[in-house]
Amino acid sequence: MYVDRIMTREVLQVAEETRLPQLAALMRDHHIHHLPVVRDGRLVGLITSHDLERVAPSSITTLSVGEANYLLGKLTAAKIMSAKVMTCTPDTLVEEAARLLRQENIGCLPVVDSGGHLVGMLTHEDLLDFFLDITGCLMEDTTRIAVHLPDTIGQLGRLLEVINEAGGYIATVVSPLHPDQTGLRIAVVRYRAAEPHALNHHLRDLGYELLTETFPDQAEHP
Repeated sequence: MYVDRIMTREVLQVAEETRLPQLAALMRDHHIHHLPVVRDGRLVGLITSHDLERVAPSSITTLSVGEANYLLGKLTAAKIMSAKVMTCTPDTLVEEAARLLRQENIGCLPVVDSGGHLVGMLTHEDLLDFFLDITGCLMEDTTRIAVHLPDTIGQLGRLLEVINEAGGYIATVVSPLHPDQTGLRIAVVRYRAAEPHALNHHLRDLGYELLTETFPDQAEHP
């Protein structure tokens, strides 16, 4: 999946001449931590809440409140923004964008087209929403099971086939690459079925080890 499927498209943006009090008010009123700075639609910089904290007067300043406010009021976005901004494009893979955010320890990725025009913003919140979607966490009508599997070819496919053959409809599948401390791989599957208790019992009869199971109408069972 590409970034353009999950990015925030309606992005609040500011011009280079926007003054600091207005920048602070925009972040506060809209509950955001990043403001892209644009010129003729093209991204030229980024302002974060840390940038605003950096230019805030020190508690030991000798300036009066009026003097400090006067000087701060003259600061513009162009003077406090970061001009070197890591970005991605709409056709960047979601996992690649997530790797960049994690590796570079940054809070957002402005999304720009081939001409440098700002077309969206990817944040940690967007990635979290994507994670909730692909794991099916918000699906209230599914049964969730975590199953131990040998870390060999065909094991995951066979599990899904067994669930389908027993009348289950696979909603989502997540299986981390690395085995746990037992040397076995864990597969987390969400499925829909008319009789999920019976289906899980069938899996156990076939020798599958269910680590956890959560039914649509019940709390998690050990």
